[in-house]
Amino acid sequence: MGRPLSVMAHVKHSIIEVKTETNCLAHALIIGIARLKKDPNYNSYRRGYKILPEVQHLLQTTGINLENGGGIREIQQFQDHFTDYKIVVYAGLNCEDKIFEGRVTPEKG
Repeated sequence: MGRPLSVMAHVKHSIIEVKTETNCLAHALIIGIARLKKDPNYNSYRRGYKILPEVQHLLQTTGINLENGGGIREIQQFQDHFTDYKIVVYAGLNCEDKIFEGRVTPEKG
């Protein structure tokens, strides 16, 4: 049996532990995109600072309600919003155990 996710988050830099119990799906997406964009607020976001206004703006902009948690439907709605990013959700640390794999919208040119 492998290490728990909380331990792996400290060992592996590619695993980020979201520091909230509410709207964690939105938090995770904002943190991930901040990392990809090399956003100067990335480290603050992953520590749980400065991120709440971003989460509220994202939820308001998309109209997604995470009061009862988020499932495949909400992930698909986020994928529809973030067309430049491919959202992939895993059941655990095993990369073959995908729950969701979105598609990137090709650039119009």
